Amino acid sequence: MASKVSVLSNETLRDYRSAIHQHNDKFIKDIPKVEMHVHIEGTMTPELRWELAQRRGESVLNINTQQPCESLSELKGTYELLNDLEEGGVDGGMRRFFELYYGGFSVLRDEEDFYRLAMNYFRKAASMNVRYCEPFFDPQGHTRRGVPFETMMNGFKRAQSEASQSLGVHSQWIMCMLRDMSPESAMEHYFQALPYRDMIVGIGLDSLEVDRPPLLFEDVFLRARRDGFRITCHCDVGDKDTLRNIGQVVDQLGGSGADRIDHGLHAADDSSLLQRIKEKDLGMTICPWGYLCYSGEAEIIDRVRTLYNAGIKIAIGSDDPSYMEDIWLNNSLYLLRLLGNFTDAEFFQLQRNAIAICWAPADIKAAILKELEGFWPKEGAEHGSHAD
Repeated sequence: MASKVSVLSNETLRDYRSAIHQHNDKFIKDIPKVEMHVHIEGTMTPELRWELAQRRGESVLNINTQQPCESLSELKGTYELLNDLEEGGVDGGMRRFFELYYGGFSVLRDEEDFYRLAMNYFRKAASMNVRYCEPFFDPQGHTRRGVPFETMMNGFKRAQSEASQSLGVHSQWIMCMLRDMSPESAMEHYFQALPYRDMIVGIGLDSLEVDRPPLLFEDVFLRARRDGFRITCHCDVGDKDTLRNIGQVVDQLGGSGADRIDHGLHAADDSSLLQRIKEKDLGMTICPWGYLCYSGEAEIIDRVRTLYNAGIKIAIGSDDPSYMEDIWLNNSLYLLRLLGNFTDAEFFQLQRNAIAICWAPADIKAAILKELEGFWPKEGAEHGSHAD
């Protein structure tokens, strides 16, 4: 893995955050989209978390003081990553992220909670012109709290159906195993997922990657491949073994390699790995803002550009937007405009990539592609331009 060349100050990161929050890029706003890399639990806004807690008359813990938050405003303050972390982007950032992320699970108890979480995201997706999405969910993070598997799935299914009918947002789910839990737990939850094949299209792996390589969970992925699920895996940015782990995902996971890679940005540092990804025509889901705000590494966007220019089918996602400075898909795309000089033509290609590598049914893919082709500026328009 390449060493860091330069690290951005938190002041610079805050400037970027402000710019991408305030963008008014008509092309980015209006283009029809597909989103694959978004964790449904990572869309838990402070407003929704506060509302669900208030519904039960419960408090929400302030992770900074370990005391109950006295107001929604106080809770919102705990979500402001760049105001609290050490200069140079993120010492202790991932620890803090997981404290916030798993802390948000506590308000998810019954079917209505999971329905509201999913609908909150689907409404946001509709507002960004997302036509199809494949949200991740982490069942072990709920069952270990005593929530029955069917409770979360019933809530998600109700939201999924409503979003398709009333918002025009179609979806399928990717069940992620928590890699900091045991392979035995992963297999147990895999079997619990089988009755929900009509909802779950893929099996993934996420959470803390340190010393938990993908092949540790190979039995689950071999079974998933045999049963016809698509398989994918997170390969975190900055992990000490990330190149080894990306290689396992590309070449070995599920017997012959995964169907897609989540993150995997450091493949840009290894020409051999990059070539294998291209030869196998593997898609990659990339979340540039998350990498930037949690690492502060100035070369992040350069690596995204390297992957794109190499002809890899990358697609942009928002990851865990509520815990990443409220940066959603459209904001992340604008980050590429701002720092990577991506043009309208390249944003168009990114959405073609997303359609190509998503696991939507053929009819949904065809409909989104037709809409995308109709969106493209008519003959005579300047393809590299954009309207702010």
